[in-house]
Amino acid sequence: MDNYIGSIMIVGACIFTLMIGAFRKRKEWIINFIFRSVIGTVSIFFMNGFLVSQGISIAIGINPITILTSGILGFPGLFMLYGINLYKIL
Repeated sequence: MDNYIGSIMIVGACIFTLMIGAFRKRKEWIINFIFRSVIGTVSIFFMNGFLVSQGISIAIGINPITILTSGILGFPGLFMLYGINLYKIL
């Protein structure tokens, strides 16, 4: 339970820090976030389809967490999601 509370506190601190930066360049940041979220979601969809067609059973679900990850981190976040999923399979 302590790890769960610690994780929530870290995520909360990160979100708070991002919100401070967002207030400074709010419009630009929001547009950039939405663009990366949409491109990331489309990339996950097509990458999952490609991997299934190749017979590889690594698929990332499209949910709010993966959309936020791709929106905040961009393509490195997508690679991280696939890396975490691959590590879970091993």
